[in-house]
Amino acid sequence: MSIPFLCTRDGIERVQVTLREQGFGGWLLYEFHHNNPVSVALLGLGKTSRRAFVLVPAEGEPVAMIHAIEASSWRHWPFERVSYSGWRDMEEKLGELVQGHDRLAMEVSPGAAVPTLDYVPAGIAGLILEHGVEIASSGDLVSAFHSVLSEGQLNDHKRASVIVKDVARAAFERAADALRSGNPTTEGALSEWIVQELQSQGLVDQVSCIVAIGPCASDSHYAPIGDGETINRGDLLLIDLWGAFMGSVAADQTWMGVMASRVDARTQEIWEAVRDARDAALEFLRRRALAEKEVMGLEVDDVARGVIEDRGFGEFFVHRTGHSIDIDLHGSGPNLDNLESRDERKLIPGLAFSVEPGIYIENEIGVRSEVNVYWGEEGPEITPEGYQNEIFKLLDD
Repeated sequence: MSIPFLCTRDGIERVQVTLREQGFGGWLLYEFHHNNPVSVALLGLGKTSRRAFVLVPAEGEPVAMIHAIEASSWRHWPFERVSYSGWRDMEEKLGELVQGHDRLAMEVSPGAAVPTLDYVPAGIAGLILEHGVEIASSGDLVSAFHSVLSEGQLNDHKRASVIVKDVARAAFERAADALRSGNPTTEGALSEWIVQELQSQGLVDQVSCIVAIGPCASDSHYAPIGDGETINRGDLLLIDLWGAFMGSVAADQTWMGVMASRVDARTQEIWEAVRDARDAALEFLRRRALAEKEVMGLEVDDVARGVIEDRGFGEFFVHRTGHSIDIDLHGSGPNLDNLESRDERKLIPGLAFSVEPGIYIENEIGVRSEVNVYWGEEGPEITPEGYQNEIFKLLDD
């Protein structure tokens, strides 16, 4: 098992260089009941039940401040450790911990704009502010030291992407075969089959899917009740599925198929708007990489959203263009978002994210296309290979 990043001397020193470059006095990580996945991952925490703080100063030695009953949970921490028991003791020692630091990075988001960065409770922040400390977002630190994929994680993601793609295509064929046999399947039954198939091929972590026909897919996070709707001839079918090898990075894809030999004009128009928005976002990323220019998540969202707005469907694109992917399916790195939040964080080499524009017209239709992008040193690496350009036509007349 690898040593957690902030439990190594090399990890601490790399963070300290960045802290000095960004004008921080330190990075103060807070954790309680696994509410902060950044702290949990970087510090390698198992079960804990009391509040804990770790200060990585820009200069000097890191310090963990933990509750007196949790020494076993922190036995792997190789640096200085301070314990407390009562609340008065905690507040006093917290003050001593932050003393002399004018500006500290924490997992906060101004205006709560980015929920995946907003893990510090207002009460804890208030205690720190009382000591004259400025709290600033650790967003760029999180991107660089938590959300960047290792070589092994990238390889796992690529392997997972092949499995996810193959299972998706097999699921469409399964639905079509059921219709040919005269015994149509249901959204619920196909969902169960997809999950079992992903798991049987090794994707046993963060595994699930969305299977939705026609109007049901207008709810972008649709989940059927029981068996859900029967998948009949002529139905447009959306399949969104995801999974990861244990403890690694997931692949997350969405595909579209029609239980017919052709796609009607209305559906084709909507599909082309979604597909072209996806491709415009990918091309924008390629151009920025070639020009060696920085790019922010919100800029990519603007590009994709602009295409859909130009086609007259802007009001029906109701979510961000993409989410961060790290060890969590919806990770803590930059999102492609200028709708739900204003995500100004830069995409840096090593990050992964989805690109998944969609159009959802209530009680009529839902269409989405989703691929994943690894932001490599040479630009975007897209998975899966051979992503979808046309809706699958799954039955003959």
